[in-house]
Amino acid sequence: MKEFTTFSELSYERPDFEGTKAFYSGMTKKLKSAKDYGEVKACMREEEAYSRHLSTLVTIASVRHTIDTADKFYEEEDRYCNRRYPEVMPYMQAFNVALLESPFRKEIDEEYGEFFLKSVKLSIDSFSEKNIALMQEESDLVDRYQKIMAACRIPFAGEECNLYGIKKYFSSPDREMRKGAWKKYSEFFAAHEKEMEEIFDRLVKIRNEMGRNMGFENFVPLGYMQQGRLDYGKEQVAAFRKQVKEVLVPFCEKLYKAQAKRLKIDKVMCYDEEAIFPDGNAVPVGNRAYLVEQAKKMYHEMSPETGEFIDFMLGHELMDLDNKPNKASTGYMTALEDYKAPFVFSCFNGTTGDVDVLTHEMGHAFAGYMAMRTQPLAAQWNESTDIAEIHSMSMEQFAYPYAELFFGDKADKYRFQHLQEALTFVPFGVAVDEFQHIVYENPGLTPAERTAEWHKLEKIYMPWRDYDGDEFFGKGGWWYHKIHIFHYPFYYINYTLTTMGAMEFKKKAAEAPESCWRDYLALCKVGGSLGYLDTLRAANLSVPFEAGSVKKATDYAMDILERQIAKAEKE
Repeated sequence: MKEFTTFSELSYERPDFEGTKAFYSGMTKKLKSAKDYGEVKACMREEEAYSRHLSTLVTIASVRHTIDTADKFYEEEDRYCNRRYPEVMPYMQAFNVALLESPFRKEIDEEYGEFFLKSVKLSIDSFSEKNIALMQEESDLVDRYQKIMAACRIPFAGEECNLYGIKKYFSSPDREMRKGAWKKYSEFFAAHEKEMEEIFDRLVKIRNEMGRNMGFENFVPLGYMQQGRLDYGKEQVAAFRKQVKEVLVPFCEKLYKAQAKRLKIDKVMCYDEEAIFPDGNAVPVGNRAYLVEQAKKMYHEMSPETGEFIDFMLGHELMDLDNKPNKASTGYMTALEDYKAPFVFSCFNGTTGDVDVLTHEMGHAFAGYMAMRTQPLAAQWNESTDIAEIHSMSMEQFAYPYAELFFGDKADKYRFQHLQEALTFVPFGVAVDEFQHIVYENPGLTPAERTAEWHKLEKIYMPWRDYDGDEFFGKGGWWYHKIHIFHYPFYYINYTLTTMGAMEFKKKAAEAPESCWRDYLALCKVGGSLGYLDTLRAANLSVPFEAGSVKKATDYAMDILERQIAKAEKE
């Protein structure tokens, strides 16, 4: 691991992609001529060191671009990396093919586990040189969408808000202010509907072309492969969505009816959904510096491992959290592989979401920190996307006992509203997934027809949703705000699958905290060394596709919410 001081002091140089082609050509030749397993292993180590450095440079450019999308230097560097990287992928894949064809496969399996070469094969099977130009265009379109979002300026309540800034008013105790904020939010997307339509319409076309280039009817199978899914397919995901519709949708309706009673209104409208309490939601009691200091206390109290982790993150300034003009409207965790260093990005806006970043994104970061110090290969540091969100969502639940640090005497409020939002989110999440299946399986749909399909899905999964006459959102425009639909196709179901794992960990933490933490650490340390089902087994978690799994996973949380609602109604 290379030594460094802070992220801002890291040097950046433009990656040499022509040199990368030459490197991989040479390494492939060297690997094919290896006389014994020792020589194969040496090739793997040399390739890994090169790959880690290339990844680090690309990540630095990407992070600095999202910190300030108006910075022309890093805008160009990020675009350059995104356009050139696909060009070197055939050379990388040639090395991977040589690995798969190595006469020493048995030795590789014995040292690194059978899943390593299975994942290598998946990366080969999901790539075609025919798709290079399409991948470059896809990157440009995604960046175009991101810049629209980042450039948002909405005058409201005496200030100029970006998209993160306006959202803080969604939970205001003043109903007219909430309604006004939603109206401004809707107006922003309505004003950019035509351009976003064009971007997404082209994304659907080129992604489906990518799928056809791989021999598929459309993009869906390739989208699943890009998410690293080897253990299940769209039939299992559809069965999970059906369980959500049967178990969670009716329960969420009950939650919103109880919320309407608390707010003393006839019905919860879209602009009321985030206003959980009539006197206002819990909000953090301090600014960014204060909250980060409280997070440090929490992680030191939680375990020796998390204490070491938070000191590393703070010591190397591996978080950029302030909401600033031209900052990308998103939140993420990424990794600087040369330094075995996670990096967390967000836009604080004075709501509970700020604390969620210090738990959710830091849960991702902690998992990465542990895997990078446990797994022998960088290729095994990153778990599949359907596992990754268990780390983050479970960490949100593990933070409940420390809520007083962030919310003072409003901690119980926070715990209730956060748990309600964890469950009410799931129907929306599966709607996003079904929407993506519909649009890629029906490429002939017009932009207006796609939006109409989203409107139909809202009726199924969010029957309580009422836009109170708003024309744009009322016709189905709400999907435009979800960045994942543009950036990360077929990722979003992961948040809902992993909510099940997080709810299981919540129950375990209450009933058997020591074994719960052991299971969670095991989950983090596995990284990407096992497949989806084997990773669940390693952490003693259930498979969410199995009949009855949704009810089993969420029963404990639903019981907590129902008891608290009943108690409040008696008081």
